[in-house]
Amino acid sequence: MYNKILIANRGEIAIRVIRACRELGIKTVAVYSTADADALHVRLADEAICIGAAPTKESYLKIPSLIAATEVSGAEAIHPGYGFLSEDANFVEKCTASGINFIGPSAEIIQKMGDKVYARKMAKKAGCPITPGTGSAIEKADELFAEAKKIGYPVILKAAAGGGGRGMRIVYSKGSLLNAFETAKAEAGGAFNDDAIFMEKYIEKPRHVEVQLLGDKHGNVIVVSDRDCSIQRRNQKLIEEAPAFGLSDKTRAELWSAATRVAKQVGYFSAGTIEFLLTPDNQFYFMEMNTRLQVEHCVSELVSGVDIVKEMIHVAAGGKLHYTQDDIKIKGHAIECRINAENPDTFIPSPGKITEYHAPSGFGVRVDSAAYQGWSIPPYYDSMVAKVIVHDESRTKAIDKMLSCLSEFIIDGVQVNIRLHRRILHDLAFRKGEIDTSFLSVLLK
Repeated sequence: MYNKILIANRGEIAIRVIRACRELGIKTVAVYSTADADALHVRLADEAICIGAAPTKESYLKIPSLIAATEVSGAEAIHPGYGFLSEDANFVEKCTASGINFIGPSAEIIQKMGDKVYARKMAKKAGCPITPGTGSAIEKADELFAEAKKIGYPVILKAAAGGGGRGMRIVYSKGSLLNAFETAKAEAGGAFNDDAIFMEKYIEKPRHVEVQLLGDKHGNVIVVSDRDCSIQRRNQKLIEEAPAFGLSDKTRAELWSAATRVAKQVGYFSAGTIEFLLTPDNQFYFMEMNTRLQVEHCVSELVSGVDIVKEMIHVAAGGKLHYTQDDIKIKGHAIECRINAENPDTFIPSPGKITEYHAPSGFGVRVDSAAYQGWSIPPYYDSMVAKVIVHDESRTKAIDKMLSCLSEFIIDGVQVNIRLHRRILHDLAFRKGEIDTSFLSVLLK
């Protein structure tokens, strides 16, 4: 096991890793930009090193500074958290070349599964259902129209190297296909330095269901839980639940089996997630694999009793998973709400000083946050300031508990989206589980 770990991240996820390390008796090193000098993760770590100016390219994305900080501090490993460099194969290679252990999968796995076309091929090879689509990136216009005709409208164009909705366009007819392709291609090139675009059949009104996996370097892979992440705005998740509600035992077993086969097909280890689209008739299709810790890992932890971050550290150090699949027993229901510092109507970010802060607590309540009274939220980074996670015996009870928590949560000085969460949780269709990925856009019309 390690003596010291550097956390190449900030905010609540940096604190999450610090807490896991403390329980394991591992010292921690925080890194921070000049804008984060007063951040909570800096205060809670055993050591802290400034790695640059506020812009991410000059700090949290600056690989030489992170490698240097690790070497100076004497840390043996880096935990990337999520976002930033967590799925950057080049960063993993630089860590390995410097004799630093990366707490996550290998550079090869990250690179290959980050290519959405390759990932689809691996899923198909593993016997996992995939939507009809192109087997490679589309290069020419005539190929574009021929493939769309073969697949059938509507189709969806996706960036092969992308995520988060960038480089993605839905096309309902031939007339708008070329313009959508050129726009998606340009957007993908700007966002990912890779303009490769592929095409899939667009599944209308699906649920977004995903499977949380853990694997080790000895060939063991387990499912921790499944989740529903259908409440999204512009492909950004807002509310997540575990387990995914309404699945039959048969569908759940098939879903878990498919996800496990894909992970084993590529020799996966560490924490990872397979994302699926689920149709109204419970047919699921592989969407992509996230080769990192997810923001919403907390709900899986609460229903399974597995500390995913601790397992990541243990696996990276060469250990075998502490659990077999038979050890995983899903208990109750968990819900997570992402609390963002933004206008709840316009969604414009609301950075600034928090003048009053009180987080909810109680039985079955967890708040992962780096916020505190008097802290100024910098304008340079993601607007999420807290995750409220609740656990109870049933989905209905978990919803009611979350509403109680949100009523107790006080954040003044900045605008937050708590009012939007309450509106969703009170909605009758949501409470009945009648949701899909279009739910929020329909609600906000």
